[in-house]
Amino acid sequence: MQYNTFKMSISLEGDQPFENIPSIKAKALRINLNEHIYGTFAEIGAGQEVARHFFRSGGASGTIAKTMSAYDKAFSDAIYGHETDSGYVSESRLKKMLDHEIDLLESRMDRKNHPNKMFFTYANTVATIDFAKKYKGHGWMGIKFQTNSKDDFSEIHIHVRFHLFEAKAQQEALGLMGLNLIYGAYYKYDQPRKLLKYLYDHIDSEAIEIDTINFSGPLFKKVDNRLMSLELVKNDMTKAVMFGPDGNNVLPAKVLYKKNILAIRGSFRPVTLVNEDMFIKSNQIISREKSYSENKLINLFEITLSNLKSNNGDVNEEDFMDRAKLLCALGHTVMITNFKEYYKLAEYFSSYTEKEVVLTMGVNNLIEIFDEKYYDNLRGGILEAFGKLFVKNLRVFLYPTKAKDGTIVNSNNIHVANKMKNLYKFFKYNNRLLDIFDYDESLLDIYSIKVLEKIKKGEKGWEKMLPQEVTKLIKSKNLFGFK
Repeated sequence: MQYNTFKMSISLEGDQPFENIPSIKAKALRINLNEHIYGTFAEIGAGQEVARHFFRSGGASGTIAKTMSAYDKAFSDAIYGHETDSGYVSESRLKKMLDHEIDLLESRMDRKNHPNKMFFTYANTVATIDFAKKYKGHGWMGIKFQTNSKDDFSEIHIHVRFHLFEAKAQQEALGLMGLNLIYGAYYKYDQPRKLLKYLYDHIDSEAIEIDTINFSGPLFKKVDNRLMSLELVKNDMTKAVMFGPDGNNVLPAKVLYKKNILAIRGSFRPVTLVNEDMFIKSNQIISREKSYSENKLINLFEITLSNLKSNNGDVNEEDFMDRAKLLCALGHTVMITNFKEYYKLAEYFSSYTEKEVVLTMGVNNLIEIFDEKYYDNLRGGILEAFGKLFVKNLRVFLYPTKAKDGTIVNSNNIHVANKMKNLYKFFKYNNRLLDIFDYDESLLDIYSIKVLEKIKKGEKGWEKMLPQEVTKLIKSKNLFGFK
C-alpha cells in the first residue's frame, strides 16, 4: 500500500488556500518577499528539495544566499568534519551543518552593510528508501535562525521517519516539511504547538512521521521539550517518544538500537517505593545473568497516553510535568507511548533490537493481558497478540500483589479465565514469566492513588511511602497539589 503524499487539490503553482492553509507557493513567497530574511540551504541525501520551492516561487534572489548538497562523504567531511559513532544521518551531523553554515554567513555578510538582515540556515541529512525497499529511510532536518538581527540564534531540530515506498515521494514529502519548518520558524515561533501541526500542511499525515523534536535558543526559552514530545503523541505524529534525565527529547532508535531493554509501565503519580523496588529488583535479576552488560542495557519508565488522560479525555499537562520532573530528577529515561496494549509495545521494541526485552509488571497488569476483550480489533484475537508480545527474547518479570485477605498473589496462584489457563501455563512453563521473589512485603500496601489523595488533602504519612528524593521534590516544587 502506498499513501497519497499530498492533498492533491493543492496546486504547486496555485495561490488558493485549502481549508485556510496557505498554499505552497504562498508560503515560499511570503519568505522570499520579506527583505529581511536571508539565509542558506544545505541538503544532504535527498537533493535540493526544500530550496527548490523557494526558487520556483520567485523572488528568491533576496532570500537565498547559497544552496548546496555536499553529497559525497569525503567532500562532506572536508566541509563539516568526520563523523565517528553518530553516523552521517544524525543530529550531530545536522548541528555541525547548521553551525558551519551560520558561521560562514556571518563572516561573509558585513552587518554594517546589512543591519536588519535576519540570518538563517536550513539543513537536512537524509537517507531515503534503499533499493531493496527493506529500510524505508529516515533523516534529520533543522533550522538555525533569528527573528531580530541583534538577537542570538534559536534552533529547531526534527527527526523524521518515512512511510512511503518510493524515493521520489519521500523527497517530495521532505521538501514540503522543510518549507513548512522555515515558514513556521518565522511566522509561528511564538506558538510552538501550532508550528508542530503546520509541519504537515499539504502532506498526508501517514506519509512521514516525526518522532523527535527539540527547540532551543532565546525564542524558545519558555518551551519545555517534554511537552512538545507529548504533543507529537497527542497529535498522532508518532506512537512513542523519549526524553532523557536532562529533559531533552532523544531519538528512540538511537537509544534502543541493539540494546537489552528493561521497561516498567506505570502511572508514576507519584513514583512510590513499590516502583523503586520493582526497578531495583529487576535490575538485580538481570545483572546476575551471564549475558549482562551494563552499557548494553537501557532502563525505561513508560507512561501510556491513556494513563495521562483525565475522565474527560484531556491530558492534564501540569500533572504530566509533575511526573516528568520526578522521573528525570531520579535519573531515568522516560518513554511516552500510545500503546495501550503490551503487545504493541513489544512489537515496537522488536523493530529496533533483537536483544532481550524485559517487561516488569504487577499481577493486575498480567491479568489484563489475558483478557480477550483487549484484542477484538485483531483478526487472530489473543493468539495473534501473544505471537507479537512473546517474541523470541521477551520475558515478563512479575511483581506480586497482596489480596484483600492478605494472600500474596504471584504467578503460581494468579487467577485467569478458565479458557486462558492452558495458554497461561504454556508461557509460564516456557520461562517467559519470572516471579520477583526478593521483594519487600511491607511495600505491598502502598498504592500511588492513595498517596496522591493524602498529598492533595494535606494528610500526614504519605512521605514514608515514597523515596526520599521524591518526597523532597514534591515539597520543594509543590508538585501534585502539595501545599
